[in-house]
Amino acid sequence: MNVQNLKGFRDFLPKEAKKRQYVIDKIRGVFESYGFEPLETPSLEYAEILKGKYGEEEKLIYDFKTRGGDEVALRYDQTVPLARVVAQYQNEFPVPFKRYQIQNVWRGENTQKGRYREFLQCDADIVGTSSLMADAEIIALIFAIYKALGINVTIKINDRKNLENLDKKIVSAIDKLGKIGESAVLSEMTEKGMDADEAKKVLSKLSGKPKTEDIEKIFEFIKKMGIDSPKVKYEPTLARGLDYYTGIIFETVTDGKSGSLCSGGRYDNLIGMFANKNFPAVGFGLGFDRTVEAMDKLGLFPADLEVTKVLVTENDSKSLEIANELRSKGVNTEIWLDAETDLGKKIKYAEKKQIPYIIKFLPEPTLINMKTEEKTTDWNQILKILRK
Repeated sequence: MNVQNLKGFRDFLPKEAKKRQYVIDKIRGVFESYGFEPLETPSLEYAEILKGKYGEEEKLIYDFKTRGGDEVALRYDQTVPLARVVAQYQNEFPVPFKRYQIQNVWRGENTQKGRYREFLQCDADIVGTSSLMADAEIIALIFAIYKALGINVTIKINDRKNLENLDKKIVSAIDKLGKIGESAVLSEMTEKGMDADEAKKVLSKLSGKPKTEDIEKIFEFIKKMGIDSPKVKYEPTLARGLDYYTGIIFETVTDGKSGSLCSGGRYDNLIGMFANKNFPAVGFGLGFDRTVEAMDKLGLFPADLEVTKVLVTENDSKSLEIANELRSKGVNTEIWLDAETDLGKKIKYAEKKQIPYIIKFLPEPTLINMKTEEKTTDWNQILKILRK
């Protein structure tokens, strides 16, 4: 038996899981403050739902045949499943439909540092409106999320209209400009059939393109929304490799961190592939792992991400009564389950779990602060401390 997890898949032990939950709670709070509602979709979709939507990246889809003969695939992103949901339940949603989704996706990546085969995505989309105000609100939402997390970000923005006369293979090459540099991109463009001189002209012309009318309007809207304009940078060579984008596209970066933390754009035709009419839409997928890594690097996590607030060190009837009362008042309370009476062992357990308080009996219930060793016996004061 090979007792380890699969390559590209991870376990999250409590220390890391608590950090991840902290970030999820922050993100969910911002989503809901903007009026977005939660959506969940199955891990598996019919393969035909996912295929033909991602361009060159389609090769990374995990697809297989079930015992019943169905061709299925694991969720590759959350945008295509959203398109399927909107088409399937199109008469059940208010329009515009503002949804967020926090679930795992799967991709057959070549595993390396920072790239995994299963990872969490946090998406938000506005479906059913062509208004550029929706694009601006999505950008404002991203800034609000990273402000809540304490990370300073810049959003690079472009319009896919700047790239509409280019072959999809060339767009896919240009999409790598920030990752592999101009020289490597030019080489890839020639490998994909473009003359070397023409490739240089295309990049040069693209670099000099002025803002489109839609980009100008976006900048007007975000200014009215109180967003610092220098934090949004027009980047005419920004490409975004996915085939379904039709308008505004963007990527979110932060100083000292390579790669995009969050990216997305407008995709007005994707849902029409599933529905009997087009639903204009705009949204983003947040790179959860990169965001957590950036927070770790910047030291933004609270030192005491406790789940349990207090450990009751005995397990007799009085202790059970106290634990039940604390839980009824919203205090996360753990009770010592073992018959072990060694107080030192109990204290080590609390330290290892980062539980900030213990209650022991001296003989009355006494609250002890694990850091300061301060003791409190007044029950009303104990409740006040634990409910902070």
